[in-house]
Amino acid sequence: MTSEHDHGHADDHHAQPDDHRHGHGHHDHEHDAACEVAHGTVPMRADGRMLVAVFATPVAQYLLRYAADAGYQPVLVEPDTQLAKEADEAGFDVRPGMGSVPDAGTDVVVTDHHREELGVMLRDALASPARWVGVMGSPRAEPPHIQALALLGVEPGEVARVHRPIGLNIGSKSPPEIAIATLAGLIADRNERPGGFHFD
Repeated sequence: MTSEHDHGHADDHHAQPDDHRHGHGHHDHEHDAACEVAHGTVPMRADGRMLVAVFATPVAQYLLRYAADAGYQPVLVEPDTQLAKEADEAGFDVRPGMGSVPDAGTDVVVTDHHREELGVMLRDALASPARWVGVMGSPRAEPPHIQALALLGVEPGEVARVHRPIGLNIGSKSPPEIAIATLAGLIADRNERPGGFHFD
């Protein structure tokens, strides 16, 4: 329990002139854009960004949570009714299909390339105005989405629009790390930056 006397000391402490020893909070401190970013005072973007994660996987769950923190509107597309119900109960905005979800401010990430709905989901994403479409998968394995889209009659030029692999090459292994790499890659792409540790 804190006494009034203690509160008085706390107030006196915050008023001491040496409080500016780190340079912050003092009227002489010069703030620039980088400083505002470091202190979290830059307002969240309101540019209509949406991130659609397709299929309810652990990676999708982390990706959507991180995306919401980064200013995206997070949406999960899950055609399986049971998986969709579970995701809805977990608090996600769940849609059964691509439908009218994507617009020009949307990034679509397919998080499972083994699902039988893979081709349909990618076909519908490519047919939408979505800004970016990608599917997770190892670059060392044969990409299954190519055959899946070909069987649906999607032209090779459209198939080539699907990004794979996706995300930054940070050696990610776990679902949270994969989600971080993916989101970082999307942000770098939006900002026309190479990602990684290359700063111009």
